Amino acid sequence: MSDVLVVAEHRRGEIRDVSYEAITAGRELADARGGDLHLAVVSGDVEQFADDLNREGVDAIHTVANGEEFDHNVYQASVERLLDETDAGAVVIPNSVNGLDYAPAVAEASDLPLVTDAVGFEYDDGLTVTREMYGSKVETTVDVTGDRFVLTVRGGEWAPAEGVGDAAVGAVEVDHPESGARVTGFEEVAGGDVDIADADVLVSVGRGIDEEENLEVVEELADALGATLSASRPIVDNGWLPKNRQVGQSGKVVTPDVYIAVGISGAVQHVAGMKGSDTIVAINTDPNAPIFDIADYGIVGDLFDVVPELVDEFA
Repeated sequence: MSDVLVVAEHRRGEIRDVSYEAITAGRELADARGGDLHLAVVSGDVEQFADDLNREGVDAIHTVANGEEFDHNVYQASVERLLDETDAGAVVIPNSVNGLDYAPAVAEASDLPLVTDAVGFEYDDGLTVTREMYGSKVETTVDVTGDRFVLTVRGGEWAPAEGVGDAAVGAVEVDHPESGARVTGFEEVAGGDVDIADADVLVSVGRGIDEEENLEVVEELADALGATLSASRPIVDNGWLPKNRQVGQSGKVVTPDVYIAVGISGAVQHVAGMKGSDTIVAINTDPNAPIFDIADYGIVGDLFDVVPELVDEFA
């Protein structure tokens, strides 16, 4: 049972980014185990989803057509059936609201160990999972004995799978028990004028901005770059920007091409939400600010001097 089964996730007709990241994690694990990578696509427009998810490294895609949105019983029964039908001994599931709903049930029913919220792992005759604890202040490792397990992976920790694959796609019929709960609709509750997780370039502002009226300085930079404005938690807690603009452990995990941190010190809770960015630029008056430890480019200076210069350069 050296193969790996990755379960894709979608919502409101769109594949979630973490699905492509889970493929990368699953391929890494399958290579270490010497097995193939299977992908499960459950519910929704499974044919279109399978086509979109057919990326390099995927060996087989299994579709289960049942309903449109997430259903606990449907997902649990589908994964258990695919464990029986394939040579997969390891299951990789997004560490999301949906994933954490059914992953424990799959592990319990199949008598498998479960490790959640993985930010990394190594496999060498056994699995060692890296997790973060105490608000991402501490990294810990968990050893899993045996070759069979369920693992949930945090979004933003692996690069999304790319390329066009040639995986075989096949439909699987699964008898599902009647569910006691179904998704009947969605309601936006975060004042979602934008989704910062979709932005290619983010200009993020922290407590170094001092006053709400000073936000205009950073907004001008975002406009000059065609970027989206985001923020650290203190800005949101002060009510200067809405919750949907918050980056961090209690906000959103983002992975833009460019992340510009303006007046952000780099607390671990914030870094946890943006460390997967391709290029990180930090502007801070404190040369010892933790944000410089992860920045690709750093500018030590007063943002009220630096940002207007950047605006003049890019406007």
